[in-house]
Amino acid sequence: MQAAQHTKGAEAPFYLPNADEREIFLAAHKNTMPLLLKGPTGCGKTRFVMHMAAQLGRPLYTVACHDDLSAADLIGRYLLKGGETEWVDGPLTRALREGAICYLDEVVEARKDVTVVLHPLTDDRRILPIECTGEVLEAGPEFMLVASYNPGYQNILKTLKPSTRQRFLAIEFDFPPADREIDIVTAESGLAKAKVAPLVRLAGKLRALKGQDLEEGVSTRLLVYCATLIHAGMPIERAVQTALIEPLSDDADIKRGLLDLVAAVYG
Repeated sequence: MQAAQHTKGAEAPFYLPNADEREIFLAAHKNTMPLLLKGPTGCGKTRFVMHMAAQLGRPLYTVACHDDLSAADLIGRYLLKGGETEWVDGPLTRALREGAICYLDEVVEARKDVTVVLHPLTDDRRILPIECTGEVLEAGPEFMLVASYNPGYQNILKTLKPSTRQRFLAIEFDFPPADREIDIVTAESGLAKAKVAPLVRLAGKLRALKGQDLEEGVSTRLLVYCATLIHAGMPIERAVQTALIEPLSDDADIKRGLLDLVAAVYG
């Protein structure tokens, strides 16, 4: 069974909006519409969902999708307990019963039968048929389905079909502007703005290499990690190499080139 993170009644985690994404989320929840978040890894999609669930006071089930995630992992299955079979709800079913928010992170990584299950939940029926038990669950007004994926990282074999995408409202996420990213990293790490600013400049230079030497640019998450290490006393050069260089590539030549960028920023 796929493990899911369940949070309820937690304090809203820090989130600094880039535009009107909070208003769109609230409108989607109020009008019982599913929502799709599109954007690069580490730009704040998951943090945003956690923040909004806490703001709304709703339980949140977060499912990290992967190649082996099946519809049964989401809906549930019969398990053997004490010599007897017992039905155990999956995270999607529990979210429906509780009127929670169900967040499918990187939904395109899941098996194709998952999207088939989502279709009746993402149109005007808002139902979840459970063939094994004969139930047909109707989504209450508090239930919300949120999914995310990274369009820039998907290949032709792993993408959402138009017939699925057009069942969702959608918000495009990206890395925040430099001044806002400085505020975010400062708030998250405790490092002074004057020391965060060159890290954000470096991130901009590294992101410019996406599609050339790098598959992905450095994420805001990694910037927070790096700033946290510096704030804890680690030398800047070592923190940058540990948090911003090594996670981006295994190629020795590419890493040497990235270190040249670091030297240019901090030289």
